[in-house]
Amino acid sequence: MAVKIRLTRHGRKKFAFYHIVVANSRAPRDGRYIERIGTYNPNTNPATIDLEFDKALDWLEKGAQPTDTVRAILSYKGVLYKKHLLGGIKKGSFDEEEAERRFNAWCAEKEAKVQAKKDRLAKDADKDRTKKLEAESKVREERAAAQAARNAALAKEVAAKAEAEAVKEEVPAEESSVADATAGEKPAGETTAEGTES
Repeated sequence: MAVKIRLTRHGRKKFAFYHIVVANSRAPRDGRYIERIGTYNPNTNPATIDLEFDKALDWLEKGAQPTDTVRAILSYKGVLYKKHLLGGIKKGSFDEEEAERRFNAWCAEKEAKVQAKKDRLAKDADKDRTKKLEAESKVREERAAAQAARNAALAKEVAAKAEAEAVKEEVPAEESSVADATAGEKPAGETTAEGTES
């Protein structure tokens, strides 16, 4: 029986989530498996990998063949490097302490790279957020300026109308006051006539 370490698909449509399993190579993709040794979520950035390191290493030493994607995952997590170091110990190239030191140094370097990527992504996200906020504030200011201009034009129109109405009201009032004044004054001949009558 050929044993493979491969992925089985889970999750919803267009949002895949995978289990890393050890299975018979003739079994269906999402069918029976021997053991589940981890999960892989490519939807996050960087991808989230939860792997049982010792089990994966044990299956590799037993001769299980990983698929291309799983090989990349195992390399990313350091399982293949650990297997390589164990092979060096068996050959007598170096001792176990040296292998452990090399592996720890590799893990520290890998962790630093992953953290740097996370920091860079967070920084880029902050920059994008600030750019969007600046663009929104600029649009808001332009809208406020346009609204202020419309309000000023409207206020000028209202003031002009009020002024025109005031002028119209003053003209008839002056005409009526002139008419009242002429009506109130009696002609000079009438006064003399009244004066002669009395």
